[in-house]
Amino acid sequence: MPEHQSRMSDRDPKAAKRAERQVVLLFMVSILGTIASLIFYFAFRPDGTTAGVRTSTLSLGLAMAFALLGIGLGAVHWAKALMSDHEKVDERHAIASDAETRQGAIAELTAGADDANIGRRGVLKGAMISALALFPLTIAVPLVSSVGGDWNVSKLKHTMWEPGTRLAIDPSGRPIKAADVTIGSVVHIIPDVEAAERETHEWITEKSKAIVLLVRLDPRDLKADQSPAGETWSYDGIVAFSKVCTHVGCPVALYEQQTHHLLCPCHQSTFDVADGAKVVFGPAKRPLPQLPITVDDEGYLVAQSDFHEPIGPSFWERLK
Repeated sequence: MPEHQSRMSDRDPKAAKRAERQVVLLFMVSILGTIASLIFYFAFRPDGTTAGVRTSTLSLGLAMAFALLGIGLGAVHWAKALMSDHEKVDERHAIASDAETRQGAIAELTAGADDANIGRRGVLKGAMISALALFPLTIAVPLVSSVGGDWNVSKLKHTMWEPGTRLAIDPSGRPIKAADVTIGSVVHIIPDVEAAERETHEWITEKSKAIVLLVRLDPRDLKADQSPAGETWSYDGIVAFSKVCTHVGCPVALYEQQTHHLLCPCHQSTFDVADGAKVVFGPAKRPLPQLPITVDDEGYLVAQSDFHEPIGPSFWERLK
């Protein structure tokens, strides 16, 4: 074993006391972060606007970050500066130890605890226990307060797409014409709504279900151009599919032009756009739902209807 290098906190009682105060301060930061998160949770409730959601999320995130960071840094600094750091060697032996060996192990643990002066550092212990005890409130309070919320799962079966709704480019919201889409191009699509509506919290929630990826292929490359009922769901090689992966809901947005494959970046589920977005690789079990589209009198791309099946991952009341 190399020669043991003692720390300043081992040589200087003042340095040890200073390190102890630093650890206590870090645990106090965690306690204050927990208290702040509870205050922010009730003070900055989302008010239905994008700014309100942003403020609520930012304030909660920062407070919880300080609450958890204080615990982590405090524990690390305590271990580095105050706990025993003497090197020890244990010979490998059989799992079952005799009584004498077990007593020796207990004695070593007791000596390590005594060396760390845990028993004589009441303020430090109190700060650590308080921080650990209070931090779960940052998670428990929001969870408990959300009990009794909206559990209407029928909302998962429908999106805001309606017959005649124009397809608009995300995020600008500009309606798109079929003539604007060239073969091989990919466009991120959202429903066309008024600009004021796009600033509401409800719009953000509904948009997350209605996001679509629009791709134009050579019509000759389409293997599945029609719905199971025989209706045409594409327009001149333009197809639209839900961006919400049917595995766990990640956004599917990586398009391989040569293979016509859509790739989910989370778990590599791969879908064939030319064949009804069927799964060709990965953990997803269902094709991406297709949005039936056509054009209106002005040449703008519009939805024929909503998706004909729920988008995203399976859930308990899904029939297929």
